[in-house]
Amino acid sequence: MSASKRDILVRKAMEVLYRDGFQATGMDKLVRETGVSKMTIYKHFRTKEDLILAALRLRDEEFRNRFVRRVERDATTPKERLLAIFDAMDAWINGGDFQGCMFIKAASEFQDRKHPIHMASAEHKQALLAYFLDLAQKAAAKDPRRLAGQLLMLMEGETVMAFMLGKQGVAEDAKKAAKVLIDQALIH
Repeated sequence: MSASKRDILVRKAMEVLYRDGFQATGMDKLVRETGVSKMTIYKHFRTKEDLILAALRLRDEEFRNRFVRRVERDATTPKERLLAIFDAMDAWINGGDFQGCMFIKAASEFQDRKHPIHMASAEHKQALLAYFLDLAQKAAAKDPRRLAGQLLMLMEGETVMAFMLGKQGVAEDAKKAAKVLIDQALIH
């Protein structure tokens, strides 16, 4: 299997795992859904968990790249970018492939904080937090760490609400709440 076929396997596995869950998706289902034999999968991934980790890495890379590009395309100043986080969220939530957060799902299925899948999920959130912190520092927030944490918490709440209770009005409400937090954090 060439590197590009391996990439195709990881992408298809990511789609199945995101849609159907990690524990509920067995190797037989992955074989059916990806069209790749079990032997070939195990040739490239020692365990199902290794395949899950590869899928999470791909999801992290794609999500954060798309997210940051959107934020930086839509706004120019750090303050505007802090608010544009919620425009990017709106685009994702109301886009065609929204099924909640793959990383929240993974962490809830692998709850031991020392488990590699849980750790990979937490690393995704840490990377988002670092991006928010950088923006908050550049915007000269009074307490950039607090603002970054509040915005991440708001974003995660928005994701969960949209997934569990429906998308209607969630993005708009989250952006309004973010504006209040940002405005308050930037008053000196």
